[in-house]
Amino acid sequence: MDNIFQLLWVILPILFLLSGFVTINQAFVGVVTMFGKYRRVMRPGLNFKIPFLEQVYKKVSIQNRSVELEFQAVTIDQANVYFKSMLLYSVQNENEETIQKVAFKFISDRDLMQALVRTIEGNIRAFVATRRQSEILGLRRDIVEFVKQHVDASLEDWGYHLQDLQINDITFDQVIMDSMSKVVASNNLKAAAENEGQALLITKTKAAEAEGNAIKISAEAERLAAQLRGQGVALFREEVAKGMSTAATEMKQANLDTNVILFSMWVEAIKNFAEYGKGNVIFLEGGSDGMERTMKQIIGMMQLKTQ
Repeated sequence: MDNIFQLLWVILPILFLLSGFVTINQAFVGVVTMFGKYRRVMRPGLNFKIPFLEQVYKKVSIQNRSVELEFQAVTIDQANVYFKSMLLYSVQNENEETIQKVAFKFISDRDLMQALVRTIEGNIRAFVATRRQSEILGLRRDIVEFVKQHVDASLEDWGYHLQDLQINDITFDQVIMDSMSKVVASNNLKAAAENEGQALLITKTKAAEAEGNAIKISAEAERLAAQLRGQGVALFREEVAKGMSTAATEMKQANLDTNVILFSMWVEAIKNFAEYGKGNVIFLEGGSDGMERTMKQIIGMMQLKTQ
C-alpha cells in the first residue's frame, strides 16, 4: 500500500506538469484566459499553461476566409438588382491587441459572419439605391470601392480586414433584361447604319476625287499636247521659211525666177490634197489663171509679213 502511494506521488506531479503543455497549430493563435479573464496569447508550436488555472479560450485562425453572398437591391428607378459576390477577409494582423478583439467581439464565428454579411449587403444596397438601373452594370468597381471605404472602419474595430470583394454576377428581372437586350440591339443597328452611311460617303467622295483628278490629268495632258502640237507647227513653219529663203537666195544667185518655188509648192499642195484627202471635197482652181491668181495672193501675203 505504501508503494502505491509513493508511486502516485511520483506520477501525479508528472501528469500535472504534462497537462500544462499545449500545442498551437500553424496559422492559429491561442487566446489564454484565467478565471474567465484574458491573460495572454500563445503562438504556433508547443506552449505551456498553468494547469487547471489557465485555459485556452479560443484558437484564432489568421488564414484568409471567404464567403459567397447572394442578395437583392433596388435602384432609384425601382428596378430589382440581384447580386452574386464573393467576400474575402482575414484577421488584420497577429498583434496581441488585434487577437484580443477577434476573440471577444463576437460570441461565435456565426455571429461574426452574420454581422459581416449584413454590413456588406447594407452598403451595396445603399449605393444601388442612388443609381439608375441603366448605370449599375458599369459601376462594379465603384461599388467595390464604396463598400471598402465604409466597411473597413467597422472591420478594423472587429480586428478583421476586407481583402477583396468580387461582384461575380449582376442580373435584373426578366422583363428588364429583355428591354435591355432590345436597347442594345437597336443601338447596334443604329451604329451599323451610321457606319454604312459613313462608308458610302467615303466611297462616293473618293470616287468623285478620283474622277476629278482624272479630268484634271486629262485636261493637263490635252493642254500639253496642244502646246507641243503648236510648237511643232511653229518649228515646221520656221524650217519651211528657212528652206524657202535659202532656195530663193540660191535661185537669185543663179539668175532663176523665184516663182518656180511657189509653183512647186502649189503642185505639192495639190498632190497632198489628192493623196490624204480621205474623200473630202476640196475645190481648187486647177487652171493656169487660177494658179496665177493664187500665186499672186501668196506673194502679196508674204510681202505684207515682211513689211
